[in-house]
Amino acid sequence: MIISFDLDGVLFVDPVKFEIEPVPNFPFRLYYPERLRKGTVDLIHRLKEQDIRVWVYTSSYRRESYIRGLFWHYGVRFDRIINAAQHDRDVQRDKKERLPLKMPNFYRITMHIDDEDSVVQNGKDYGFHVLQVKGPDPLWTEKVFEEACRLLDIERNRR
Repeated sequence: MIISFDLDGVLFVDPVKFEIEPVPNFPFRLYYPERLRKGTVDLIHRLKEQDIRVWVYTSSYRRESYIRGLFWHYGVRFDRIINAAQHDRDVQRDKKERLPLKMPNFYRITMHIDDEDSVVQNGKDYGFHVLQVKGPDPLWTEKVFEEACRLLDIERNRR
């Protein structure tokens, strides 16, 4: 089973509006200005303990090495990172019709976590599962974990 997370608005948040994880030590806090939503590190470790593969799927063009480096400071290792450049190469390719910025079903992602209403709508239109995490919800990690476990049970019962 694969779960992917968007970055901006989901894992990367505004520290004025959201509780955040401790920031990396100097000088890394200068190189990595993004701040992680509180609960991110524990949630990803809990998902991995369930043998769930955890990916990043972002419509940003941040380099994979940058994303990996930032999360390394938190002890988080993603199984795969798909940025906008990778999505364009894999999904959009040479198609004239512009496809959505995210197509988790192309990568066989079981559930994608995002904050954008448009991604939720695309999930309905294109047949992929999106769990929307929006705003400073103190229960966001439990909602994600519970839905992941529910989908994992369904997947295990199919075998």
